[in-house]
Amino acid sequence: MKPLVSILIPCYNAEKWLTETLESALAQTWDNTEIILVDDGSTDNSLEVAKKFESRGVKVISQPNKGASTARNVALNACQGDFIQYLDADDLLAPDKIERQIQLLETSDSSYIAAGEWARFYTKNTEAQFIPQPLWADMSPVEWLICAWEGHWMMHPAAWLVPRQIAEKAGTWNENLSLNDDGEYFCRVVLASEGIKFCHGAKSYYRSGNTNSLSGSKSHRAWQSAFLALELGTNNLLAKEDSLRTRHACATVFQRFIYEVYPNVPNLQKKAQAKVKQFGGSDLKPVGGAMFNFLSYCLGWKQAKQLQILAYQYGYAKAAFGWKLSKMKRRATLNL
Repeated sequence: MKPLVSILIPCYNAEKWLTETLESALAQTWDNTEIILVDDGSTDNSLEVAKKFESRGVKVISQPNKGASTARNVALNACQGDFIQYLDADDLLAPDKIERQIQLLETSDSSYIAAGEWARFYTKNTEAQFIPQPLWADMSPVEWLICAWEGHWMMHPAAWLVPRQIAEKAGTWNENLSLNDDGEYFCRVVLASEGIKFCHGAKSYYRSGNTNSLSGSKSHRAWQSAFLALELGTNNLLAKEDSLRTRHACATVFQRFIYEVYPNVPNLQKKAQAKVKQFGGSDLKPVGGAMFNFLSYCLGWKQAKQLQILAYQYGYAKAAFGWKLSKMKRRATLNL
């Protein structure tokens, strides 16, 4: 009998994109699937959209808003699949994505997980450009994490296909996390496997520009979550291999965190600096556009970052003023 694949979809206020996402799940050429959507207390019409697909076999679960990690755990506990396919409510799968990865892994008892090609898009998936990255290769768990952390590469949730036995070994999603909850979870999944098999042609589409996305959140709580995710992930990697190369990768992710959050959350910056020192230091340099790099060279990266923030704020304020002015002009014209 063909293995069952569970496609698990957490949903919060994804009304605009949900139909397209569910259609991509239903269009899989691997026909032995179950689709479970957990609506996490959406305040738009997401739940109503999802329920229209129940007649086509989609199982819809509704819960009060508890966060994406909780929604994924609810779906995970409810599923029966031999393989787990996560799919965010605004992302898409190519029709043959799952079939290609199952054929690569060959058996649901595989001790490996499958990754696949992915690309960003904003409005239509035809915008996506699948540009190879260093992670697009077969690797051991430790090699994969070192490559990802040193080079700041990623694999979004929908790109993976995970045998159930590996998902069970890795454990559930950490419900104390919001920002970078997927990074922490898939770190455990990677380490629970014997390695990653990369599946060429197994494509997924990662929507960018979604204002509801957690990855765009920069609140103090979000940064706390990001720090905790890094702390848990680095602890897990070092438990697998404590070496100069893994310590350098751990130092690098905390150094990158410092560059990203400055000048905010000074308490977390201090903790991250202690981590960098604990792991032996990092040679990572801050990177940005041509102007940022020039200012960093002349003034240092901290002043360059502050000037960059001021420029963004000025730009947004100017744009907002222009919008208000044009609105006043339109009103004045209408009153003539």
